[in-house]
Amino acid sequence: MSPDSKPKSLNRKSKLKDSTIVITVRIDEELNEIIEKNRLKLGISKADFIRNYLEMAKYLVINPNKTIKSLHNRDFIIIKKSLLKKLIEVMDEKEQMELGIKVARFITDIATLQGELDNIDYKLDLCEHLGFFPKLIDDEKYILFSRKFGPKKFIEAFVYKLIKYEPKYVYDTRFTEENIKSQSKIKSAHTKELQQVERLSSHYSFEFAKISEDEDDKSE
Repeated sequence: MSPDSKPKSLNRKSKLKDSTIVITVRIDEELNEIIEKNRLKLGISKADFIRNYLEMAKYLVINPNKTIKSLHNRDFIIIKKSLLKKLIEVMDEKEQMELGIKVARFITDIATLQGELDNIDYKLDLCEHLGFFPKLIDDEKYILFSRKFGPKKFIEAFVYKLIKYEPKYVYDTRFTEENIKSQSKIKSAHTKELQQVERLSSHYSFEFAKISEDEDDKSE
């Protein structure tokens, strides 16, 4: 094997090593003790613990006054995922869909600012690091969306607008369970637009929500 024909995995590791730098940050003793305590709980080195926090700068910003903001300067708050899901579940289905669309647009707006609008891999990383759901892609490149993320209609609308983000694609909020059961035209339209497939019982997946070969190339 010639020097120029190294496996891609080795080339990526070499590139990563060559691109790293060392920074020195002075912190007070109290913070140092907290870091030490937490890294022991997680069973990782202090360097890895700190590196994980620094990696979050890819997905959110902490202001000088210690408030948390998104990459497009929207204020963040931190709440339990289970609480958020319960809040969404008490909405009627149309409200769930409208919220799903808004959340997808939030992710898309950030991706746009970062020059990654067409990069679904980046948007999935963003969703994972913001705590929405773990990034999971099966062996046939279907993206799997955890049912724990929220109610079915919320997830349907979210996924539709996350993938089909162009204005010409409009998720139909008439796709309620009642309308699908009682109106054949809406049922047919729902089946055609959503193209839901069964891949894993604990996750939702859709025919239009797959990672293409182009996306694989972007992630390398």
